[in-house]
Amino acid sequence: MLDLLAPALTPEQGERLTRTAYKQDFRERENAIRDGSSWKLERRQHFEEQGSPSRDALRRGDWDEALRLLADRRDTLAAAAQEEARRGYAFHRVRVVEKPLTPYVQWELHSQRQRAQHGQRIRVIPAERVAASESTHPLPELVVLGGHTLFQVLYTETGVANGAIRNTDRDLVTRWENYIKALYAAGEDVISYFDREVAHLDPPTLSAGRE
Repeated sequence: MLDLLAPALTPEQGERLTRTAYKQDFRERENAIRDGSSWKLERRQHFEEQGSPSRDALRRGDWDEALRLLADRRDTLAAAAQEEARRGYAFHRVRVVEKPLTPYVQWELHSQRQRAQHGQRIRVIPAERVAASESTHPLPELVVLGGHTLFQVLYTETGVANGAIRNTDRDLVTRWENYIKALYAAGEDVISYFDREVAHLDPPTLSAGRE
């Protein structure tokens, strides 16, 4: 367990954005970053992602097709990595993982391993390591862009994207960025984690129409 406690977060202090407004604002702010970095914290163990053919295949229970579709995006990931290098931009992810893995997280770790193979900075941390910060509720889904903007990404109970809360208070942004950086430093590279904990697993079994 980490001794470091997560900073307080009061959603009412930020600005609520719809899903469409969040996506546009995120894209514009991220594209403007030069010679900087961003940090993402992923805590939920299930998401209903939209616009991903591979995710759709997982939802149908077609594991082989889900993995094949992930493989098909290698050129896209390579091009994105080259563009980020040109801008001097680094995006870091910390994925909190519970065991046993949910079907979604098992699939996502395949995806993140592939991203890491193309230079993305992704680390995994077990849920028990952040338990001290979750005495009342799980950690939020967060992205800190370029050290200036904090997005608390919102989801419905079933994991469907539902917009975000944007906060630009410099002190709050800095405290959360430092917390995510600490989790990243304590985490394990996703490739080594995948090779030990995920590579040998059988295809996930879906239940009750939820994966």
